[in-house]
Amino acid sequence: MKRSAYYITIEGVIGVGKTSLANILSNKLNSKLILEKFETNPFLEDFYKDRKHFAFQTQIYFLLSRFRQQMDLFQTDMFHKNIITDYMFIKDKLFAYLNLSDKELKLYDELLKLLIKQIPKPDLAIYLQSDTNRLMKNIRQRDRSFETNIKKKYIESLNQMYNQYFFNYNETPLLIINTTEIDFVNNEKDLNEILKYIQQPPTGTKLYHPKHEK
Repeated sequence: MKRSAYYITIEGVIGVGKTSLANILSNKLNSKLILEKFETNPFLEDFYKDRKHFAFQTQIYFLLSRFRQQMDLFQTDMFHKNIITDYMFIKDKLFAYLNLSDKELKLYDELLKLLIKQIPKPDLAIYLQSDTNRLMKNIRQRDRSFETNIKKKYIESLNQMYNQYFFNYNETPLLIINTTEIDFVNNEKDLNEILKYIQQPPTGTKLYHPKHEK
């Protein structure tokens, strides 16, 4: 069945600005906004305190929650409305491979195989990239209580994994935006430049790496 509307997903490491950009795009492009409900995960705060003991519970909760949200999206609005989301379903697998033990991964993979075939693919994936120092700065500035125990080493590991995944990604059109030296939330010029790239016809993989003059 062919869609009559576009579906854009935004991905990136914790603190890169996924939700901020999704909010902006939904307004600029008159699209329905679907946000990940990470704050409803009852294991998340414990996970950041003790990753080893709470990784599996946290991961399974996220997997099922993300799946339910994607199915609701697929069955109702996706064929009729332009949609912006601040996550991709595949992120669940990336986090799982970083955080779960081998035995936990085996069980996780069995469950994932049953679910992932039903997930719709976006018309455009946007990967927001940044260096680890900028990510840590953003995390500290937004001051979420459950993120106070996030370590730089963990964010660095996520950053490396995300870069590896998206620089080999070819399942849908992809726009990679390096945000290390820009501020699309508070700088209108930065935002307008990003919008130009996003509104181009979605084909292949494109890289936008803006740098501010010093």
